Order: sequence, then C-alpha cells, then structure tokens
Amino acid sequence: MTIPLRTNQDLDPAALRQAFGVFPSGVVAVAAVVDGRPVGLAASSFTSVSLDPPLVSFSVARTSKTWPDLRRSSHLGVTVLAEHHGEVCRQLAGPVDSRFDGLVVSASSDGALTLDEGLAQFDCTVYREVEAGDHIVVLLRLHAADHGAGQPLVFHRSNFGRLAG
Repeated sequence: MTIPLRTNQDLDPAALRQAFGVFPSGVVAVAAVVDGRPVGLAASSFTSVSLDPPLVSFSVARTSKTWPDLRRSSHLGVTVLAEHHGEVCRQLAGPVDSRFDGLVVSASSDGALTLDEGLAQFDCTVYREVEAGDHIVVLLRLHAADHGAGQPLVFHRSNFGRLAG
C-alpha cells in the first residue's frame, strides 16, 4: 500500500517538525568570548561540508538573539557534545546569563570557546552565511581540530538519546 506524499499546501509546521525529527543528528555547542563574556548556543544541524577547504556548517534561526552577538567574534569554537551532555545542551538553550554556569571551557587567544569534555573541538571563522527560509546556514572554515573518545549526544524525535552498542 502506498501512502501519497503531502503537497506544500498540506504541510503544517508541526507535521513538518515531526517528519524532520525522524532523522537523528548530533548536537554541538557553538561558542565564543564576546565582550569579555562567554556567548553560545546549541545546534543540532551541524555537518561536515568540505575537506578542501576544510568547512563545516550549522543552521541558526533568523530570530536568534544570540547569533548576532556570537558572530562578532573573530573565531568561534564548535564542540561536539557527548552522550552525557543532555543537560548541558538544555542549559545552552536556556537563559543567556547562565548558559555556561558550572561548565569547564577553554578559550583560544582569538576568542573561540570550547567545552573541555566534548568529543571534538574545532576553532573556526565564519566563511559564509546563506539565508534559507526562517534560518541562516552558517558555513565555518576550520583552523584547528581535536577529538577524543566516546559516544555523541543524539537528538531524535525532539529527545536526547545515545547510539546503541
């Protein structure tokens, strides 16, 4: 039995969010020191883009109040969150003034801020921003990368989980 696909006219945001949610993704923290204070956000839209030049991307809502501040930094840190970082992810999406409370972080001399317990850390600069509907796709050029062992935090169907195995 074949179920017909819905047309553009049939797509409501709630149904579309549910459909998008069946695809699991990792979660990253994007952060920097801006005006002497840590600024950051969590993103579940991170992906590798290119090896030459080395590029990654993530998407941020056009309505984000954090992105305009964050993008002012000359460098951004991206941290791949580990399976035990569910609460950290919620904290990074919470009130701006307490996003980094109790977190162990490192900052580069250029302002890139990374979480010390992350699975991978990247030092990046904004390569390009592309408006895409209600989001901005941010392409980042990598300048440094490091990684460790462990399992990633997985975002699936609006919940956090872990890989089996």
